[in-house]
Amino acid sequence: MLSRRCEKGAIRKQLKTEVEVDFRFSEKEEAFRQEVREFIQKNVPPGWRRAELWAQTSEAWEFYCEFSRKLGERGWLGLSWPKEYGGQEASIIEEAILYEEIAYHRAPAEPILIIGVGIVGPTIMRYGSLAQKGNHLPGITRGEVFWCQGFSEPGSGSDLASLQTRAVEDGDDFIINGQKTFISIAHCADWCYMIAKTDPDVPKHKGLSYFLVDMRSPGITVRPLISMLGTHHINDVFFDDVRVPKESLLGEKNSGWYMAVTTLDFERFSLSATAGYARRSLEELVEYVKGARGNGQALAKDPSVRHKLAELAVEVEILRLLNHWVLWMHSQKVIPNYEASMAKLFSSELAQRLAHTGMQISGLYSQLVTDSKWAPLGGEIAGTCLSSVSATIQGGTSEIQRNIIAMRGLGLPRG
Repeated sequence: MLSRRCEKGAIRKQLKTEVEVDFRFSEKEEAFRQEVREFIQKNVPPGWRRAELWAQTSEAWEFYCEFSRKLGERGWLGLSWPKEYGGQEASIIEEAILYEEIAYHRAPAEPILIIGVGIVGPTIMRYGSLAQKGNHLPGITRGEVFWCQGFSEPGSGSDLASLQTRAVEDGDDFIINGQKTFISIAHCADWCYMIAKTDPDVPKHKGLSYFLVDMRSPGITVRPLISMLGTHHINDVFFDDVRVPKESLLGEKNSGWYMAVTTLDFERFSLSATAGYARRSLEELVEYVKGARGNGQALAKDPSVRHKLAELAVEVEILRLLNHWVLWMHSQKVIPNYEASMAKLFSSELAQRLAHTGMQISGLYSQLVTDSKWAPLGGEIAGTCLSSVSATIQGGTSEIQRNIIAMRGLGLPRG
């Protein structure tokens, strides 16, 4: 039996009693895992690889949408959500199993699972009005409505509260002006959750408000940014006199910072909840090593290769346990804070270590991409190496995560 005993206050002050966390899955949960696997095998083509996700072609996006709708039809989007919003009120563990299997099989569900179900949906459930919950949550659980995040700006990333986008009241509306940058899938999204400055005369954290904005609103311009992979999935978004109704304000005016912090906690966990990717990548590296040779011998017999893969195996399991820890906190109605930062930090840096190890093991061939028949693992190594660069930036840089862990987890003073 694998368990962890947590003394009073060891995880968070809100947890007042001694508890035991059991990481074994029940027969019902394992049956659900098998159901998810069979669904993916039936609905994802055998040759599908994550390179298809990176390409962000119109055909890939159509497949995203089709697959998301199928997940919605099964009731698997927002599994743990209340039934009134399209959820199934299932356990958070079943939702974790779904995330893990989707990630492991590299099925095309990141936009709806991470952004919709994992980030904006929980934020609206916590802070939204009854009307906002009714208007926005069912579209997410049906897999029909896609969201993007409007937080980062050209001059404010890590110091998010320094943003310059303004929202000014005008009758029954707010008028928004400003620029957001590095916005994933903004060119495909239906809605944007964003923060803007509504009171410039108070300390920066106290003058921000949180908005839910229709991306079809007049005055919104989306400009593509081409990534290191040569693909288009991030964007600049410009707001020029964009008029949004006051019903689009989430929570109270000038309270946006506190809601944004909650959103970031959800985001950090959602970004780390893809341990299945890491496990799959490790398994593929192991299989590659078993059949490849280098320096006149089988790579599987090279001590340095064996040791690197053994270390990665330990780290993949650590990530999985970190995710289970945070999931358990969710089940106790506690929003993970520095714990989510731990999982996010470890996840993003592990993605880079996996990619770099793959490059070292497969040598110069690892630089080949998907259109080369000589590319190891179908170009997965080169693609992961390039895509993982942003992993330690998005959702808050590794430095920011370490600061959060130091201050909120270890009680150290601000540096």
